[in-house]
Amino acid sequence: MTAEPALPAARLMDGRPPARELLAETARRAAAFRAATGTPPTLATVLVGDDPASATYVRMKARRCEEVGIRSVRVELPRTAATAEVVAGVQRLAADPAVHGILVQHPVPAPVDRRAVFEAIPLGKDVDGVTSGTLGRIILGLPGFVPCTPEGIMRLLRAHGVELRGLEAVVLGRSPILGRPMASLLINAHATVTLCHSHTRDLPAVVRRADVLIAAVGRPRFVQGDWIKPGAVVVDAGYNPGNVGDVDFAGAAARAGMITPVPGGVGPMTIAVLLEHTVTAAEGAGPTAPRP
Repeated sequence: MTAEPALPAARLMDGRPPARELLAETARRAAAFRAATGTPPTLATVLVGDDPASATYVRMKARRCEEVGIRSVRVELPRTAATAEVVAGVQRLAADPAVHGILVQHPVPAPVDRRAVFEAIPLGKDVDGVTSGTLGRIILGLPGFVPCTPEGIMRLLRAHGVELRGLEAVVLGRSPILGRPMASLLINAHATVTLCHSHTRDLPAVVRRADVLIAAVGRPRFVQGDWIKPGAVVVDAGYNPGNVGDVDFAGAAARAGMITPVPGGVGPMTIAVLLEHTVTAAEGAGPTAPRP
């Protein structure tokens, strides 16, 4: 059996430089909006319960908002809150003209009906891209606030010169706010897409076909290095305790052509896209804006 030729170490797909560029442009637009209206773009975050990781994410997003001139409003509800109470909180924000974007921090603790809460967000304020209306627009290729992580990944791929047309892409994970919209975006970019999940047969063999792999399963170092097609582009959208992703980085980097680091790859782009969406919503240029 002939051994595969040795490959150079994978090139890192650093998400921080393109995120900085996007944040700088977002800050410019936020300042222009405030100068024109006298009020800043405003993002409201709804936090249900006391999950430490969720609280940390909310604080981090608030800091990033401040850095680019976006006002951050935090709405906290107890873990014991019923679905109706959480929905009512979102509806109050939806009716407030001073709030331009609404983010419901997930996961939402059981037994709150997460889908009912998401559907209370108006399309024009759905800056995190979680409503069924937004997801339908993505599938159809219509304008809308694409979920921030999938859109951040698409921008990261473009920033690193990855031409998706004709490539075989594999998405690991079928979450309605990550895996499924990610697959739709890749299809819209003319890639051939396989969406994998817990019932996929012989998963390593499927992954080995991928020119582009998007890993989003929420399991640390789940994807092994020998699953990677030599020269493939590997995007790790996972983030697990210990600052590790869903891909065994060392093993994958030995075979991949390009790979995202964790942290520093997908994460910075996700937050940058969220803030950009908030300013777009404030400008009235979102998916419900009237067409010229």
